[in-house]
Amino acid sequence: MVDSPRKGVSMNLSELEISDEEILNSYQNYMGRKAIFIVSSILVLVLAAGLAGSMGQAKITIWDGYAAFFAKFFPNYFSSSWLAETTIWNLRLPRIALGIIAGIGLGIAGCIMQGILKNPLASPYTLGISAGASFGASLAIIGGAGLVGGDYLIIGNAFAFSLLVSLIIIGFAARRGATPETMVLVGIAILYIFSAATTLLQYFGEETAVVQAVFWSVGSLDRASWSKVLIAGSVVALSIPLLMMKSWDMNLLTSGDDSARSLGVNVNRIRIFTMAIISLMVSSIVCFTGTIGFIGLVAPHITRIIIGTDYRYLIPASGIVGAILVVGSDVISRNVIPPIIIPVGVITAFMGGPLFLYLIMKRRMGYF
Repeated sequence: MVDSPRKGVSMNLSELEISDEEILNSYQNYMGRKAIFIVSSILVLVLAAGLAGSMGQAKITIWDGYAAFFAKFFPNYFSSSWLAETTIWNLRLPRIALGIIAGIGLGIAGCIMQGILKNPLASPYTLGISAGASFGASLAIIGGAGLVGGDYLIIGNAFAFSLLVSLIIIGFAARRGATPETMVLVGIAILYIFSAATTLLQYFGEETAVVQAVFWSVGSLDRASWSKVLIAGSVVALSIPLLMMKSWDMNLLTSGDDSARSLGVNVNRIRIFTMAIISLMVSSIVCFTGTIGFIGLVAPHITRIIIGTDYRYLIPASGIVGAILVVGSDVISRNVIPPIIIPVGVITAFMGGPLFLYLIMKRRMGYF
């Protein structure tokens, strides 16, 4: 009678034994799913970019758009008409490229912010960075005052004030200790302050200037040009490797600050460093596009639900999903009421709001 339960226990333990080969196969399947998702997302982004390039008053098929793009680099293998090349390279491709850069930057920024602050609502918009850019642009448009003059008055102001907001958050965090609560509360306070200041400027401004300021604050890709793509793209391209270097530290932070410290991670330094890089990246985007909300909020949640919280994959995947959302929203914005182009920030808000409510109702955000 005594031996029977022991035998039962020994049989149960043997059943729980897993071979090294099974562990390796499980790990490969786990990593394979992440790789498949990233590759599939890139293909969807390429398709969305081709679709965006084919839409407009000049009728160009999606294949003509791809041919016009590749003919620039491989003229011996691809041929394209003058109309397609001119339309794609001079009119549509700068807009698409800026949308991709903005989506990547905002998606990654939201991913990092939510991770270091352990707050599912953290994003460049909710922490006041976009509000600072709107105030800077409104000050330039309505008041004519700025740090630089000429054609760069609005852009310079938007960049400077969005960066100022970030520096204030980082400064408070460094002085009080870079706790998530401190950074979130300071960001929300600054959001309200700059929103109120922008409203005050608009209240006393002239009608035409106020309309222009409001239109600027609504995220749009209409101001895209190759020079802006080069500036924003360079900053984003330099920021991503710096953030990827901290992906292991971000993974350790998911287990809690105390656990991360016990493994040798300087938690405060990681938060301040990543916040500084994100601030520079987001500032270089919103000064050209205005406020494109919900991308930094929704893209990381979608990605996290599908591939988990490994930041080695979560960071780039969030950027790709963010780019898909921005480019897809731009396609919708140009086809809802043609030939009127609705600002892409309006479309992202309409899409992001219901989607975020859906995620909340599904209660699948327990990873924080």
